[in-house]
Amino acid sequence: MGIKNLRDFDPSLSMATDDFFRSRLDQMIDLRHPLAVLAGKMPWDQIEQALAPVFEHKDRQGRQLFSEGLFGPNLKLAGVGQSNAGRPRLPIRLMVSLLYLKHAYDVSDRELVVRWTENVQWQYFSGMEYYQTKFPCDPAQITRFRQMLGEAGVEELLKATIDAAVKMKAIRPSEFERVIVDSTVVEKAVAYPTDSRLLEIARYQLIKNAKHVGIKFKQTFAMEGKQLKRKAAGYAHAKQFRRLRRTLKRQRTVVGIVIREIQRKLKVLNLEDSATLKRMNTLLERAQRLVDQKPKDKNKLYALHAPEVECIGKGKARQPYEFGVKAGFAVTHKKGLIVGARTFPGNPFDGHTLAEQLEQARILTEEHNTPIKQVYVDLGYRGVDHANPDVEIIHRGKYKSMIKADRKRLRRRQAIEPTIGHLKADHGMRRTWLKGVTGDALHVVLCAVGFNLKWLMRAIALYLPLFAVMAWMKNIMQAVKSEQSSRYRLHQARLVTVEN
Repeated sequence: MGIKNLRDFDPSLSMATDDFFRSRLDQMIDLRHPLAVLAGKMPWDQIEQALAPVFEHKDRQGRQLFSEGLFGPNLKLAGVGQSNAGRPRLPIRLMVSLLYLKHAYDVSDRELVVRWTENVQWQYFSGMEYYQTKFPCDPAQITRFRQMLGEAGVEELLKATIDAAVKMKAIRPSEFERVIVDSTVVEKAVAYPTDSRLLEIARYQLIKNAKHVGIKFKQTFAMEGKQLKRKAAGYAHAKQFRRLRRTLKRQRTVVGIVIREIQRKLKVLNLEDSATLKRMNTLLERAQRLVDQKPKDKNKLYALHAPEVECIGKGKARQPYEFGVKAGFAVTHKKGLIVGARTFPGNPFDGHTLAEQLEQARILTEEHNTPIKQVYVDLGYRGVDHANPDVEIIHRGKYKSMIKADRKRLRRRQAIEPTIGHLKADHGMRRTWLKGVTGDALHVVLCAVGFNLKWLMRAIALYLPLFAVMAWMKNIMQAVKSEQSSRYRLHQARLVTVEN
């Protein structure tokens, strides 16, 4: 009787072997690729330990429930303690690596998960053992993960890149003594604000949301609103400012009529849904701000959906005003590794941001026991020496009183400018698409994280061939030494033979 099936010959083959026919990633890729090398150098255990408390199930206080029993009413406490309900969370390393890759290669959340299924190097960096053909997660999960991390969580990701650079000996801890600090503007994803456009958007949004809650209008001014917006654009282009002011006055009148009608009818409706009422009141408040604000006012509203946007002038000839938030960066003086990145809402003076910027840099590098001693800045940081007594602030205004070494180092201060340029061009910092003040803060730190990841990959690509040559030379030297020692032992044996 012959063997009809391999399972008759070996019963163990009848067991489920899901991974038997799958391809292992370490056999598919070049393990000398910088991203594959970096997968083994990143402090993943440290990252998971730091972020695990954020994703733990929280203790709930519960609520009191009354029920009727045989012996009268009973009081019970329901929902106390930790609940394990819901879908299990994805691995922290997977989600963190997706954030690293997103900002290192400047891709959207949707494009990220698509490219992840096609790129075996990305999967190996994410901790996968076998090749995956399905999406690692839904793109919306990346958004929720980022929101749960918060600013402190993404700073842990930035700290991990700094620790990896020190661990790989790509940078010495002594280099943290000297840093370069500068600021820039991170623009928000808003259109260029004009009065006519903002007023027309306010009118449209008010009508749309009011109809959603059941308010009916005698007149919506839809046709007139479009005509007024077109006329304002034409008058502004032709520099007919008297007609332009008359058009804007009519637009403000129209928006004011709509606001007052909505306020009257909201009182009659008596909405029970507090969320809907709160949303309508917020929209009415912002629309009233647009109607009341004047060209020379401070704290103006530049976008209806993003009230946190500020108008910042940095003295650029090609772009006098930028609409977003001010961000500060600190990089090492010699190698250019980012050791600090944060936002400063309210458009403060550059010098007033230096203390907070250095505080963040100290926190991120405190494990390496190298305090910051010298800071190289531009003239925007003058006059704040008394507020930063622990560091020496060096800028061009002190050139005559500097020693020769500091003058030489000051010439490298502008090395931070291309770093900011790469952050905007290669890592998605040109525009912020995330919501609110928190979104601005998260986006800036994550862009710095992506820059540091690329910095580490370049360091690996540069030093890996050098390490290979050093290892080859070390092997040769060991071979030569062993040959010399064997010759010496043979010579000693011959001498002993001759003497005998």
